[in-house]
Amino acid sequence: MGISSSGTMAASCVTTILLLGIRAVVALQHEEEFFFGDFPPDFMWGIATGSYQIEGAWNEDGKGPSIWDTFSHEGKNYNNDTGDVACDSYHKWEEDVANLKRLGVKHYRFSISWPRVLPDGTTAQVNQKGIEYYNNLINAVRGAGIKPMVVLYHWDLPQALQDAGGWLNESIVDRFNDYARFCFKTFGDRVPFWVTFIEPWSIIWLGYGNGIFAPGIQSPAEDPYIAGHNMILSHVQAFHTYKNEFYGKFKGKVGITADLQWKFPKTQAPRDQEAAERAAQFKLGWFLNPIYGSGDYPDVMKERVANKSKAQGYTKSRLPPFTADQIRMNKGSGDFVGINHYSSQLISDHPLPLFPPSYESDQDLLISLDPKWKGLVPGDWLKSVPVGIRKLLNWVKSQYNNPLVYITENGVDDPTGELDDQFRVGYIRNYTNEVLKAIRLDSCNVKGYTVWTLMDDFEWSSGYRIKFGLHYVNFSDPSRPRTPKASSKFYASLIRNNGYDSTTTTVVG
Repeated sequence: MGISSSGTMAASCVTTILLLGIRAVVALQHEEEFFFGDFPPDFMWGIATGSYQIEGAWNEDGKGPSIWDTFSHEGKNYNNDTGDVACDSYHKWEEDVANLKRLGVKHYRFSISWPRVLPDGTTAQVNQKGIEYYNNLINAVRGAGIKPMVVLYHWDLPQALQDAGGWLNESIVDRFNDYARFCFKTFGDRVPFWVTFIEPWSIIWLGYGNGIFAPGIQSPAEDPYIAGHNMILSHVQAFHTYKNEFYGKFKGKVGITADLQWKFPKTQAPRDQEAAERAAQFKLGWFLNPIYGSGDYPDVMKERVANKSKAQGYTKSRLPPFTADQIRMNKGSGDFVGINHYSSQLISDHPLPLFPPSYESDQDLLISLDPKWKGLVPGDWLKSVPVGIRKLLNWVKSQYNNPLVYITENGVDDPTGELDDQFRVGYIRNYTNEVLKAIRLDSCNVKGYTVWTLMDDFEWSSGYRIKFGLHYVNFSDPSRPRTPKASSKFYASLIRNNGYDSTTTTVVG
């Protein structure tokens, strides 16, 4: 496989580090107990949405088409659903802000639609109606006493840029930087938090690897690594643009949000522990290590992809290398780590065939679920495993020197949009309690928690089949009314109390 004796020694060192990473978060204090206490006084409670998922108005007021408009109109989602109208938030934003205010959230994480402000993806065309929409929204959110946390890219790439190669074309780095600079300049005086990308793994693996998300490209061996490389460089350049050109005026923070289902080793055998750590590095470390760690990809990822590529006949690794200058620029290019977390998985070591080459087979592991884990959607990946979020936060603490963390999404789906959604209430209660333990017992530097999502919405390739909202939306009614669920009332109460008091809190779920 192309590993020399020195390579074997290096691999052994990597294995030792991997095992230490997993073992560092195996046993945690009070793991089986509900913990009563308060969150820090400045803890930021929030809620999140995504532009394509709620706005609608897909071709109104000068907006250009996005890859999700194209993908949806090709009938590639469940039930041929599209985001053409979605929750109609483009017209109903005032009602949405009123619901935010009723919840009492401290921050609202929403995204700007790139083609709504720059229809062809470049600053050659600027859509004033789109700018007016986001100005109105930002001003209303701030007027309600809520801090905007603005996402630059939540998956709706302008179709014009996709036609030029999208995330596979290295010119996208400069196009994204132009877009980011435009947003910083236009909205930055009122935005204290910027997130460059939401879940880059989902964008590139689901979009360029297995193709179940827009733009629907199936190229699992090389394209995800190329797209991921360009996305990291895009984040880094935008971060430095903000620091060099805008921080002195606006004093905001810039981060990126990555996602991970916590990886439990299926057994305590060293090979499964190593596989669980490898899985975390291949998904979360892929994006966080260059930015918050060494400035480069995780060693285990570089070595495995290089060795497999050589054995498959490639003349170089399918994982592009960073230059020395890029590593220097990458390192430390984030003010906070955004974490999206929903559920957990069991990981076991399992050698996979060399052919066909794939990002997934590069990892040599199998993923499964514990049948004892509970969820509401039959066959769904999302099970309630609350301790997973605490283990993940401790892993991030140990890997990246306890960085500033905001949980930018956490939530659970159901198939009906039930108003008395007690399973969701229990899920939020138990996951936030594990976050409280991570802060109070483990000293993790977590400063905020964000529920996904404000209301039932368009859930990508699942369309409107599953519901994540704290408000029910009747999509058969043209007026798209929003109705609060039990979970919205629970979350509002949690925010008011800022924690769990043993004299007033009933523990269920």
